Amino acid sequence: MRFADHLTIAPIVLPLVAGALLLLFEERRHTLKALINIAATLLLVILCQGLLRKADGGAQASIYLLGNWPAPFGIVLVLDRLSALMLAMTSLLALAALVFALARWHKAGSHFHTLFQFLLMGLNGAFLTGDLFNLFVFFEVFLAASYGLMLHGSGSGRTRAGLHYIAVNLAASFLFLIGVSLIYGVTGTLNMADLAVRIVGVPAESRALLEAGIAILGIAFLVKAGMWPLCFWLPGAYAAAVAPVAAIFAVLSKVGVYAVLRLSPLILGTGGGASAGLADNWLFIGGAATIAFGMIGVLASQVMARLTGFSVLVSSGTLLAAAGMADASVTAGALFYMVSSTLTIGALFLLVELVERAQDPAAGVLAVTMEAYGDDDEEEIEDEVGVAIPGTLAALGLCFGLSGILLAGLPPLSGFLGKFALLSAALGTGGREGVPVTAWIFLALVLTSGLFAMIAMMRAGIRIFWAPVGGTVPKVLVVEFVPVAFLIMLCAAMTVQAGPLMRYADDAARSLHAPAGYIGDVLSAARVAPPEGGKP
Repeated sequence: MRFADHLTIAPIVLPLVAGALLLLFEERRHTLKALINIAATLLLVILCQGLLRKADGGAQASIYLLGNWPAPFGIVLVLDRLSALMLAMTSLLALAALVFALARWHKAGSHFHTLFQFLLMGLNGAFLTGDLFNLFVFFEVFLAASYGLMLHGSGSGRTRAGLHYIAVNLAASFLFLIGVSLIYGVTGTLNMADLAVRIVGVPAESRALLEAGIAILGIAFLVKAGMWPLCFWLPGAYAAAVAPVAAIFAVLSKVGVYAVLRLSPLILGTGGGASAGLADNWLFIGGAATIAFGMIGVLASQVMARLTGFSVLVSSGTLLAAAGMADASVTAGALFYMVSSTLTIGALFLLVELVERAQDPAAGVLAVTMEAYGDDDEEEIEDEVGVAIPGTLAALGLCFGLSGILLAGLPPLSGFLGKFALLSAALGTGGREGVPVTAWIFLALVLTSGLFAMIAMMRAGIRIFWAPVGGTVPKVLVVEFVPVAFLIMLCAAMTVQAGPLMRYADDAARSLHAPAGYIGDVLSAARVAPPEGGKP
């Protein structure tokens, strides 16, 4: 077996080794631990970019048999276009969040660097695994790390929100285990490819139990994805987390979306027998309700961190509704939109901390009061025309404006391209029979959510950068500003490279909706022959 073949498991092994190594050093050695963490994360970025090119270059998925046991009996890792895309997006966001944390947050509590690496290990494992049991295992790994990161930095508000976060996710994990147990009890397998084959032959008397197991498993995924009405914990928890943790948490909700995108067409697609299309309508209705709930929250939020938390819901709802349409073209647009919205929300979580330093704590309260009851002095004629904006505020304002454009989906950046690809594909799902009602509902919700996001961002931007209420020039370090600019530049690069990226997303979506290739690659993966003269 060639060394390059082992790179499929490297995104799991690398953070595992780095996290274990970090445990050997005491907490006072901040610089050394930061150097190890940044080196491991940078190496992970390079590795994931290589895996992205590998997945794009091959017609087949790369299968890695752990222990050299063939599927479905052994543990199998699968690298295809979707998993490679998730790995690359996660590594880039992780690098930005980590660099931002080096300014001060990595010293604010114990084992930040170790938890960060174990979080990456769990996420990467969830994206690569080819069976449900190990999906559960890797879910628990990154959730365990996220519990520690959620409470990082202490504070009563953070602790309260963290306990809610832990309780909800523990309940979801319990449901996950029940759903997996039911599916295994009926089908006798947890390998995703093998499950897709066996689900057709499930007898009618056992199908209700199987579908109950799939529904319970789906609820667990949708809690992670933040679908309404399972999402009330998410905006408060993400808003309470420290900025770099909230930024990397932007990926956590996408793990639930990833599981839905992976499993829905695989086991409930056209080859799902009597269970085909079981979840599509529920996904669309739930996704549409999530968009509606999220955009109302965005408009109602007076605190930027909560506004960003509700934006996570809008993003998840859009992706879930797109998954419910069960169309390859819509899924392709959803993948492009997912990358753009996740990077944008990550940048916004980082930016929120910087721009809030510019505000007097009392200024926000005063601004809300003025908005609600009016300003008695608003009729006074001011001598000054315009406001002098220092360089730091100008740079932050530029990033804030670009983030707002990306979040609202205005041209010409990647947020607009992602929504345009989504909506144009959705309007074409009806074929000669005309545009279906679901597409019109989806169109209205996506456009309205963009309008609400634009209004909310403009209102916040005026209050922060232009209003005469309080305000000081914030002190911003280079390591804090560069990650924000880096993430926004990635979105700008997505705009420039939209053609190749959309082609990649289209190939990934077509593979998802025609899973015969995935099933064949996994179940036919050959064991590695022992070396000549060696033991089998």
